[in-house]
Amino acid sequence: MRNPFVPGAWRYALPVAALAALLRRRFPRGWLAVLALAGAALGFHRDPARDPPESGVLAPADGRVSVIRTEGDRVRVGIFMNLHDVHVNRAPVAGVVESVTHSPGGHWPAFTKASDRNERLAVDFGEYEVTLVAGAVARRIHPYVEPGDELDRGERLGHISFGSRVDVLFPPETDPSTLAVESGDRVTAGETVLATE
Repeated sequence: MRNPFVPGAWRYALPVAALAALLRRRFPRGWLAVLALAGAALGFHRDPARDPPESGVLAPADGRVSVIRTEGDRVRVGIFMNLHDVHVNRAPVAGVVESVTHSPGGHWPAFTKASDRNERLAVDFGEYEVTLVAGAVARRIHPYVEPGDELDRGERLGHISFGSRVDVLFPPETDPSTLAVESGDRVTAGETVLATE
């Protein structure tokens, strides 16, 4: 049976659960709130199965489309992940990972323009690039891939702990009219089509 949580999820939940156990006798009601926090930490790191459609460039993240812009001759689509969204990120297209590049930076709210200066991890597929951007609460980006890995559409790339954004930079030849989403749309990682290929 597949693990329904991301690797290391229990690292966040167990210390809080242990604290709840210590508080149980002294605070008969308060310890339940602490235990609920442990459950929330585990729920945040859930990793449900996804069923990709047969074609199209897939959303790499659950959340809401917060960025659609043209950068030179390329289109960027950014997805803001709220705390209640699944934070496992997925490959929008099939391909070989050419590079995985970590860039240090700030921790501004991921839905703001200032987040363009945040810590990030860029996964280069050659024609496409997926960038995992840390947010105000997110402090850890956990990549699952390395250069040379061959991925299928919808396969897991990594996850970000606690609030963030994921961008897809499309190839130069991409026509913006092929986009199937608009700013504000809700999308599901590995299932929602961002653009027709």
